Amino acid sequence: MVRLTRNKLRSNHVEGTGTGSQGAKERNRRSKEYEELKEKLKRERSLLVLWRKPHITLAYFLRELFIEFKKLIHGILQHRKTVSLLVITLLISALLYYLDGPHQEFVRKVEWQLLWCGYWIGLGILSSVGLGTGLHTFLLYLGPHIASVTMAAWSCKSVDFPEPPYPHNIICPEEAASYRITLWTIVTKVRLESFMWGLGTALGELPPYFMARAARLSGSEEDDEEYEELEAVLHSQKKDPLTRAKKAVHRLVERVGFFGILLCASIPNPLFDLAGITCGHFLIPFWTFFGATVIGKAIIKMHIQKFFVIVAFSNDHVEWFINWIGLIPYVGVYLQKPFSEYLKQQKLKLHMKGTEKDAQNTGFLQQLFGWLLILMVAYFILSIVNSMAQSFAKRQDEEKLHQGLSKKKKN
Repeated sequence: MVRLTRNKLRSNHVEGTGTGSQGAKERNRRSKEYEELKEKLKRERSLLVLWRKPHITLAYFLRELFIEFKKLIHGILQHRKTVSLLVITLLISALLYYLDGPHQEFVRKVEWQLLWCGYWIGLGILSSVGLGTGLHTFLLYLGPHIASVTMAAWSCKSVDFPEPPYPHNIICPEEAASYRITLWTIVTKVRLESFMWGLGTALGELPPYFMARAARLSGSEEDDEEYEELEAVLHSQKKDPLTRAKKAVHRLVERVGFFGILLCASIPNPLFDLAGITCGHFLIPFWTFFGATVIGKAIIKMHIQKFFVIVAFSNDHVEWFINWIGLIPYVGVYLQKPFSEYLKQQKLKLHMKGTEKDAQNTGFLQQLFGWLLILMVAYFILSIVNSMAQSFAKRQDEEKLHQGLSKKKKN
């Protein structure tokens, strides 16, 4: 794909138009035509979605997927030594995995830990990747998991849940714990999965950083849509809270550096993509950006979110919340009933065996959560298809712009 900066396109576009006031008018006219055409193509790309143009969107998605696959193969061929070392490591691991011996018990433990960590890292990446269009996996997966462990810990007076079926199912241990349940006990129980999820969210913030960095190094940042949007925000005269927040994030990262990135990553911040774009544009070192992001998201922010969920789902607070729902006029009694039944079923399941638990019918709230989860995942997949189709359309539009300007230059 041919990529040219806006300035280069404009210079090619107006070359040979003359000098003086007449040449200036011609340059302004052609520059205006270029901007209008570019905006028109951008609006047309925004309409390229599955529910409007399903056939074209799917075709563009598959072609973009093929391009990305070729890029992956090209990247693998460029790092042959690293790939070779990785293949050798995988072959040795496969031999250890399939050969019988006393090491198998250790191998199974390592396998389980790696799968468990990889599961949460993957969910974390899905949560933050995609410039704000990610799947909200904390609300859908990690939050409910922490809440289940919290309620089980207070009900069972222990966190020594039998493994298996934990973590897929939580059952109270038969023997009483020799320790007292505290907030820190529950935090320790869910620390690994929480950290891995936070690490995944940090990894998901890397694409905006690398895209902005690559655009700056290649000199094509002015032709990058994300950078254009950032510039539009920074030069906007609007005084609304969202615009002010975006400007504040940009200034903080630009002026403070590591500690600014750390502060932005340490609080729930839906505008953190701007921090990644800013860091990439100003060529902030990778380990400065990634290190501050990991510390902020996987350690500081993750503990804040974790403490909030644990406190919110402690016994006293859950019962207070259910009682508070009952005080809502007219509808409170009707809303209180499904929550009370759900809490009662959850406490009952904690003392059941696996077969008894599987035989229980799911409640209304569990069914509602299941349908909500399906809808969220479906929307996430649709957004990926639409985004990749629009990326391919952008490639074609840039070629059209270049070809159109080249024809006018010849004329």
